[in-house]
Amino acid sequence: MEWFDFGVYGYLAVTLTTVFTGDLEGGLGLLLTLFGFAISFLVRPLGGFVLGPLGDRIGRQKVLFFTMAMMAAATALIGVLPTSAQIGLWAVVPLYLLKMIQGFSTGGEYAGATTYVSEFSPDRTRGYWSSFLDVGSYIGFAAGASVVALTTWIVESSAGADGMVDFGWRIPFLVAIPLGVVAIWFRLKIPETPAFEAEQASAVAEDAESNDPMARQGLLGIFRHHWRVILIGIALVSATNTAGYALTSYMPTYLETEVGVSNLMAALATVPVLVVMSACLPLIGKLSDKIGRRPVYAIAVGSTLVLMIPAFMVMQIGEEWAVLVALMMVAIPVAFYVAISASALPALFPTASRFGAMAVAYNLAVSLFGGTTPLFSQALIELTGNTYMPAFYIMFFAALGGVALLTMKETAQRPLLGSFPTVETREEAVEIVEHQDENPFIDTNTMPLPVIEPPAEPVGR
Repeated sequence: MEWFDFGVYGYLAVTLTTVFTGDLEGGLGLLLTLFGFAISFLVRPLGGFVLGPLGDRIGRQKVLFFTMAMMAAATALIGVLPTSAQIGLWAVVPLYLLKMIQGFSTGGEYAGATTYVSEFSPDRTRGYWSSFLDVGSYIGFAAGASVVALTTWIVESSAGADGMVDFGWRIPFLVAIPLGVVAIWFRLKIPETPAFEAEQASAVAEDAESNDPMARQGLLGIFRHHWRVILIGIALVSATNTAGYALTSYMPTYLETEVGVSNLMAALATVPVLVVMSACLPLIGKLSDKIGRRPVYAIAVGSTLVLMIPAFMVMQIGEEWAVLVALMMVAIPVAFYVAISASALPALFPTASRFGAMAVAYNLAVSLFGGTTPLFSQALIELTGNTYMPAFYIMFFAALGGVALLTMKETAQRPLLGSFPTVETREEAVEIVEHQDENPFIDTNTMPLPVIEPPAEPVGR
């Protein structure tokens, strides 16, 4: 549900340009439409700064319910907005406002969701189970593309070529209403994570300015104690999302404007790629449980540097088979990045401040570099006339991610920082307890254990 809208907006970008910017000439109208996509990401840090620490204070489940309700309402309201034909260029104002609401809600959504699934996932198989979160994300993108393709086919068949501009563009956004109802119902039913409850039970410090980096921190404390790890997270998230949003949100625009394929073909070519990629994510997550998160990130960085330029060269052929092959090439590094995001990134931060710190690192990176990928990519093409500029943009951030990877600690097979070990079976728990002294992955100093004061010496001794 969360990523369905971003998929719809990306696949309808050219149509929405006509709907909301009217007769603006040249590439200005498209840039204004893409700015609507970017503005939702520029607001995300604000949402992360507010909702992240709140999730550490009141719980993951409550904040996740709130973010889903905001997202569903804003997406549905886009479907009933007035167009430029009705109120002129002012039509972009309510569009931007609703995109800002979406961005605020998403500022707490992904950080909260990754925190939630990583805290529920067993230590030995966290990569596998956490990868299903991003399976949902990319299936959401694929669903957005499918709804756009199906709507385009039906509307243009029945109402002519102008049908999508006249009314058809509203339908995919209104589909968010039933999806949102189902998603909100699920969010009401999920329990709080055991890691959060255990941390709350043993908490000895309030957020504010505690000098203990393992204690719950406010926003200032998060920056003060965790700034180095936040920088690592920002670099990895930037590498992941420049490639990811190029594939999902910018590629339809690029294929239409720079390659010359139809909106329907762009959507149809992307759907199977996203579905196949989503099916591979749990396999890559399981691989990271065996060989570690850092080697999988290294594969993602290396494949980005090797494949991105050839992919854009193949894309320029313009044939349907070439577009499909090129998108598959772009999807390879994206799969290795996103398969481990939900297991690797939250593990960088302690449980007491995980939601807040994750929200800071993730949303700063996505707002500045990831979500602005469509806007910056198109602007670079307009500025230079070079249609390979998006590939160079993606490769630049992959290189930065590779540098950050050199200082990242391995977290696979280990308990989350600030949490007890998480297991799947009683037998596994017994095994851990019996061998905890020689287990290199166990560090009781980072667990929320109560401090037991020694008994007082008897008087007179």
